[in-house]
Amino acid sequence: MKIIVVGNGGREHAIAWKLAQSPLVSEIICVPGNGGTAGEPKCKNVSPVNCEYLIPDKNPYIQIAAREKCDMAVIGPENPLAEGLADEFEKAEIPCVGPKKKAAQLEASKDIAKTFMQKYGVACAASRTFTDEDAARTYIKSHGAPLVIKADGLAAGKGVTVAATEQQAFDAVTDIMDSGRIGAAGKKIVIEDYLEGREMSVLAAVSVSSENSQKGTSVILPFIPARDHKRLKDGAMGPNTGGMGAVAPLSDVTPALMDEFKKKILEPTVNGLIAENYDYRGFIFFGVMLSKNGPMLLEYNVRLGDPETQAVLPLMDSDFAELCKAITDGTLAQFDIRWKKGFVVAPVAVSGGYPAKYQKGYSIRIIPGALSSTGAKLFIAGAINERRHALKDAGDSGLVTSGGRVFACSAFGSTFDLAREKAYCALKAVKFKDMYYRKDIGLPGAADSPAL
Repeated sequence: MKIIVVGNGGREHAIAWKLAQSPLVSEIICVPGNGGTAGEPKCKNVSPVNCEYLIPDKNPYIQIAAREKCDMAVIGPENPLAEGLADEFEKAEIPCVGPKKKAAQLEASKDIAKTFMQKYGVACAASRTFTDEDAARTYIKSHGAPLVIKADGLAAGKGVTVAATEQQAFDAVTDIMDSGRIGAAGKKIVIEDYLEGREMSVLAAVSVSSENSQKGTSVILPFIPARDHKRLKDGAMGPNTGGMGAVAPLSDVTPALMDEFKKKILEPTVNGLIAENYDYRGFIFFGVMLSKNGPMLLEYNVRLGDPETQAVLPLMDSDFAELCKAITDGTLAQFDIRWKKGFVVAPVAVSGGYPAKYQKGYSIRIIPGALSSTGAKLFIAGAINERRHALKDAGDSGLVTSGGRVFACSAFGSTFDLAREKAYCALKAVKFKDMYYRKDIGLPGAADSPAL
């Protein structure tokens, strides 16, 4: 089986890496891929920019998949899903792991997501939606702080502000709606009540379609719980980011707590997807706050989370390609996902200045033997191959930085402490100019939202 994987981040590297382990898979076409997928077994990067055979005004992903004779597509990022790429693959009769455009609006619009949650009784924070800045300011004055201000549209993790004071909330409204920093995504905002607690991420496989619903086999199968660390600095301080590191599973999440999550969040979500007649065959991410009132949903992502994927997939003991096939062919309800015993800690290394302005093009050096001795895996996010010069020495990886989040250093251990020790030991073996990472990934309080 040949599979096209759409995307170029750390999540897509982890997806390609996991798919390559399946005996069902002969080749993975990564479009466009990155410096990490370029070196993975069975993987080949294909950049639409360099494809001379592409016909203008026709979807490049569909053309590449047809040219490469791909049997399945896996869409990693949210933007192509929101734009309807899964619909295009269906038209081309290529089975696709990823929800159709209508269902993908659960991430593309915070307003649509909140309306869905409220309609189907999903436990979540109270909220209001605004398109007028003055009306938003009036609401803030009457409600008071703390509040969470969210851009309605897709903003690559940079459209959310936790405002501890009314002035911070006013500033956030201006920044999102007036500054143009995130463009059309900020024309509408959602203002939510602030929830105290500790975050949890639950990734899951989804197979909901009209055919499945008629058979009673529409289902969401949750993965083991994970935890992202959104804030830039240690102690859950600093600005929000796309994610500074992840751990899985979570020792503080009991089976009883997961049962409560399923009852209050997962099951109403399945019911809503069926009732709305969504065609949703792909993955979903539940961003959850473990509050004093139990699990509360913060957001849906209509794909696997990043960097949670880099912590969760190394623990999956099932064939990932078989899981993807079960999603698309409607047999997911009969699929048994198996998990390895142990833990993964995956801190993320970022470029200095991230999530604001940062420099690109810095060479990444890896101390020979030091990384491999830990058993850690680097899932590349913002790095590309630089082959215009010969490798200088054994420590020259041939990679240069090309993004804000550069890589996740994913390490497995039989205990959490061992996994964490391996991950941070491995990080010391990798260097690039202005490299920064948090030192507290996985520690108590590192992902908490405290009282404000």
